[in-house]
Amino acid sequence: MQPASQQVNEGSLRARRFPWGGLLILAAAGFTAVTTELLPSGLLPQISRDLGVGESAVGSLTAAYAAVIVFTALPLSRLLGGRVPRKALLIATVLAFALSNVLLASSPSLGLAVAARLLGGVAHGMLWSSMAPYVSRIVPPHSVGKAMAMVFSGNSIALAVGAPIGTLMGSVLTWRASFLILAGVGAVLALLAVWVLPAAPDEDGNTTPTLRGALKLPGVIAVATAWPLLLLGHFTLFTYIAPFLHVSGLPDAFTSISLSVVGASSLVGIWIAGLTADSYPRRSLLSAVALLVVAFGLLPLLGGTWMGELVLVTMWGAAFGAIGIYNQAAILRAGGEHKDAANGLTVVTIQLGIAVGAGYGALALTTVGALWVPLAAAVPTAAALAIIVASRRGGYPAGPRETRARRA
Repeated sequence: MQPASQQVNEGSLRARRFPWGGLLILAAAGFTAVTTELLPSGLLPQISRDLGVGESAVGSLTAAYAAVIVFTALPLSRLLGGRVPRKALLIATVLAFALSNVLLASSPSLGLAVAARLLGGVAHGMLWSSMAPYVSRIVPPHSVGKAMAMVFSGNSIALAVGAPIGTLMGSVLTWRASFLILAGVGAVLALLAVWVLPAAPDEDGNTTPTLRGALKLPGVIAVATAWPLLLLGHFTLFTYIAPFLHVSGLPDAFTSISLSVVGASSLVGIWIAGLTADSYPRRSLLSAVALLVVAFGLLPLLGGTWMGELVLVTMWGAAFGAIGIYNQAAILRAGGEHKDAANGLTVVTIQLGIAVGAGYGALALTTVGALWVPLAAAVPTAAALAIIVASRRGGYPAGPRETRARRA
């Protein structure tokens, strides 16, 4: 017979309601974070002229943002994760985003602008280190995949429309106005979060999550390796899609069209993942990654026609959108009682995968040529597929319905 405390805990998990309002707030926070990260790229010429520095120097606003995430996400997650209530920590990170954007919009020099972006990078790392473990604690266990799909849809919407809208605002108003508007959105979200977000129960009770403990669990290393490899493949092509399309003979307008298709179709992938991540996680992820390998592999052959290119780019976007949800659920399962530390580890490895993807794409561009960049992207994607196939018992086990189907 189970102890009374355990029976009460399991009963509360079953009775936990699905917090639609809170998840919408978190999705909007994710949208704001990703838009904040990407916006300097679209406003680079304006920022360069206003601050009186070269465009290459303004690129440090993006580089500094990513670098500080790599170096601070894990230490801060370990320092604050067990000491600060999870709801309060999320609200503080959203406010830090708002403050970072206010400071950036007010910066009279590049040095102060970089300092403002460093604050934003710290907030970004903490947001993504704490958001997924928080979500897993406020929703019923059987709805974690659906909740992750809802929350992380903000990322894809930001990729599809957030940065372009911010860039348009910058051209109609000023680059400083764009960041001030983002700051205002962040402040409003923080106020709503105080009212709407539920407190997160600490179900790990007597265990202090540690990175060392997470790394000892079967599957954590597999997920923390395969997921960044998938992002590496994605950003290899995403960064250099313009030269690929140019050498394929398609008009320049196809660059913006293709990026929009990737963003829009990723929302479809997220929706599919929300329906399948809790019941068929392994089979669905294998299918999505295999689809991504096929899309990358066929682009050099069929990407020279508008129909072939759009079909393959749609496959790419849908698969990539779904992959993020499946992997997020996988790292939380693999991390177990150390899921906070395991999730913090993936935040760092994902940033490394994104950074390496741009460099790897540049190497492919100069060595094999723009036409074969998609094939270069297929290589790390195929490596990730091999890891997923081999990690049946650890990082990527079968879901409940998959297990029942095999028994039947």
